[in-house]
Amino acid sequence: MTRIGAFAAAWLAALLCWSAAHATDLEPAMQAKVSAKTRQIQAWAAEAAIVDAVKAYNAGKSAQAASMDQSKWQATSVIDPYVRGLTKTPAAELLKNHRRASGEVIAEAFLSGADGGKVAFLGKPSSWSHQGKDKHDEPMSGRIWQGEVEIDASSGLRQVQVAVPVLDGRKPIGSLVVGLSLNALAQQPPQGSQQTSSVSAR
Repeated sequence: MTRIGAFAAAWLAALLCWSAAHATDLEPAMQAKVSAKTRQIQAWAAEAAIVDAVKAYNAGKSAQAASMDQSKWQATSVIDPYVRGLTKTPAAELLKNHRRASGEVIAEAFLSGADGGKVAFLGKPSSWSHQGKDKHDEPMSGRIWQGEVEIDASSGLRQVQVAVPVLDGRKPIGSLVVGLSLNALAQQPPQGSQQTSSVSAR
């Protein structure tokens, strides 16, 4: 099966077992936009730069990644060479290109390997590993996840995170989490189908 065919089959399977959380926080029109954007993010997660980066991480972590834990991560500066390096990989550059093309919709994005450790990101996330959290564990089970609407304390802007699996064929090997600015998304015309997905609160 070609990569495109495998992605199409995996996309249909993921859509059938969508496990988005708290979608009732959004009005139907906005949820339709979030769902359409999530389908785009699924396509990003199937791009070679993303899949290859996760496969490489899983196959053999760097010394820095192997020794990293949450306490070390919190103590590591955003200007640390290792952190900066994770914003300049081919996978990170791809995410930057998608953010530029999104018209301010993409507020954050981070890519994780199978163990939840970070492979690439737009900006240093607060956690080194999201293993044990729905935003990583649901994609690692082959499902899409959508979080609660959050209000940024400094800007007052609304944001919601979505997460999709990174697949090697049909096998989940990592997760891609993207934060969507609802304020920016509201300014964009509807994309794709207006039909909302059936979701369950978690």
